[in-house]
Amino acid sequence: MSKSVRISEEFHEFVTAHKHEDETMEETLRRLIGGPRPEDVAGILSSETATAMRDRLEGAHETDAEAKHELWERFE
Repeated sequence: MSKSVRISEEFHEFVTAHKHEDETMEETLRRLIGGPRPEDVAGILSSETATAMRDRLEGAHETDAEAKHELWERFE
């Protein structure tokens, strides 16, 4: 099931500018906001899905930290 969310043109442009080529918009938003938190989805994921998510997050965490730092530096 999917839902529609209204966002401003500026925010859409921001998200689009930070979208990786292989990502969906949902994946980009999740990466940018850092969610969902594990406690929010505890008990609703299969162990295989949880393991896959954990592995992907561990690999992406360092890259995301670098990207956020670069973005922060641009606004200094």
